[in-house]
Order: sequence, then structure tokens, then C-alpha cells
Amino acid sequence: PDHLGGPANFYVEPKTNELFIADGNINKRVVVYDAATGKYLRHWGAYGKPPDDSVQMKPDSPDVNSSQFGDVHCIAMSRDRLIYVCDRVNNRIQVFRQDGTFVKQGVVAGSTPGGTTYGIAFSQDPEQRFAYVADGTNEKVWILDRASLETVGSFGSGGHFGGQFTTAHSIATDQQGNIYVGETWEGKRVQRFTYVGQGPASR
Repeated sequence: PDHLGGPANFYVEPKTNELFIADGNINKRVVVYDAATGKYLRHWGAYGKPPDDSVQMKPDSPDVNSSQFGDVHCIAMSRDRLIYVCDRVNNRIQVFRQDGTFVKQGVVAGSTPGGTTYGIAFSQDPEQRFAYVADGTNEKVWILDRASLETVGSFGSGGHFGGQFTTAHSIATDQQGNIYVGETWEGKRVQRFTYVGQGPASR
């Protein structure tokens, strides 16, 4: 309850003032604190079960059905108050209610060694129909149908030119639906992609 282990991302829920942390580079869990006082509230692992710290992360051997998180690299909340968690090395997104109840799972390029789910953001239409997942291994942004978590498209490729990525790591959207992708390691930049409506992605 009192010690984080390699936290990678966080989200503050404004209605409850709860701080949700992707505590996942050493610990393998989502942990929740009161954002005002820092009081520990609860935590959970993959599928909403207690995490087992003795299980070793295998970054080059993804297991999309693992009973434990390989790591917990990102966390975000949708407008319908579901928590989306990136298990990067196991190439999956798991979705929970705020109390840690497991809802569903989606796999992103499941056989990729090294991890695919670096970050997640949502489209800005009222129902947030799409989820965008930054994949720093395959150097793409995957487009998922948020309801089913099925992959419906992607954009980007490896490289340093505009529209290409070098370790796509962080992702966000603004109120106009534009997508921002931050690159780490030798990428060293943020690119903005303009939303032009549904259809094949272009740069």
C-alpha cells in the first residue's frame, strides 16, 4: 500500500478525486489513492485479481492470456467512466470499472515481441467510438473500435520523416480530435495529426 514500483502513468478522477496509477515497471498493478491526502484506497492486477509480484516479466515473450500483468504502462478513463490499462509487454488493453472489476480485454498485434501498448487516447466524438494506441515497437498508432477493442486500422511507420515514428510512446487527443504522438529515445519529438473524418489515414 505504501510503496510504488516504477509508476508509468496516472489519471485523476475529478468526481471522486481518486488518483489511479499505472504502477507497473516493477509492481504489476493499478493502485488507487485519495488525491488530496495520499491515503491508499485499493489496488488490483490483471483481470481484477490480486497481483503476484513473484511472476517475472518476459518482455520478449508476450502472453495475451497471462493471469498477471507483464507491466502496466498506461492508464486512461473514458467518458463512460471505464478504466483502460495498457499491459505493454503482453500486447493487450484491459478495461475495468473504477472498483477494479474486470470488463473486457483487447489484443493489439499480439505476437509482437517487445510490447505494443505504450499509450492510449480516445476520439472526441460524443461516444468516443475509437481508441488510439501508440505502439513503439511496430512504430504505428493502432485504431481500435472502443466497444469491441477490435483493431480497425492504423497509421504511421518506422522512420524520422513526418508521419513516421521512432519509438512512439505517448498519445493524446484535443477537443478538435487532433492526435498528438510523443516519441522517446531517438525520436525526441511530438507530432500532431489532424482529424479529417473517418476513412483511410493519410499524412
